[in-house]
Amino acid sequence: MSLLLPLFPLDLVLLPGVPLPLHVFEPRYKEMIAECLDEKKPFGVVRASSNGVAEIGCTAEIVEVTKRYDDGRMDILTRGVERFEVLQVHEERTFLEAEFTVIEDEPGTPTSDLVQKAVHLHGEIRKSRSTKNPDLIYPINGWELKAGDKCEEGSQLRPHIVWFGEMVPAMDRAQEISAEADIFQQLSGGSPPMGARSARMSRAASQE
Repeated sequence: MSLLLPLFPLDLVLLPGVPLPLHVFEPRYKEMIAECLDEKKPFGVVRASSNGVAEIGCTAEIVEVTKRYDDGRMDILTRGVERFEVLQVHEERTFLEAEFTVIEDEPGTPTSDLVQKAVHLHGEIRKSRSTKNPDLIYPINGWELKAGDKCEEGSQLRPHIVWFGEMVPAMDRAQEISAEADIFQQLSGGSPPMGARSARMSRAASQE
């Protein structure tokens, strides 16, 4: 049997090199962390959901125990080390363990085109746009765009990136198919939703 990695399911995604402070209070995880400290071994952080644990996680090393409590609870500082894939989960102990394989990240330097596109998309993310007037575009500086936010004309504001589908091309294609088939008009007798209209507008603009 391959080496088993103790698992700590959490509602988050840990990345290599990222610090993660934890308050350990459940008996099973107090046992797990104590074992990791004694044997100086890492544990695996995996995202938990109603369907179980994710197949991809990140190993974490315990950097420091910042506080110990009389009842056995601990405050610890950990750091992500390397990504891994869960091959098989074992449930024989009080906490989960997994057979796993390390995912080797390919080293390399991004091309100038990728860097420029990343910078461009970051700039687009920091903008909002009126759902009725495509000429009304606003920078998002120091505030969070929330559902229901409106511009001075009273129309809804939407993240600028949604209009172009640059981040999720599959969504853009889905909107295109829906718009071309006019399924929303057939079902409701009305016009297609703003997402479908905006997808057609952005494509028409790009073709001009």
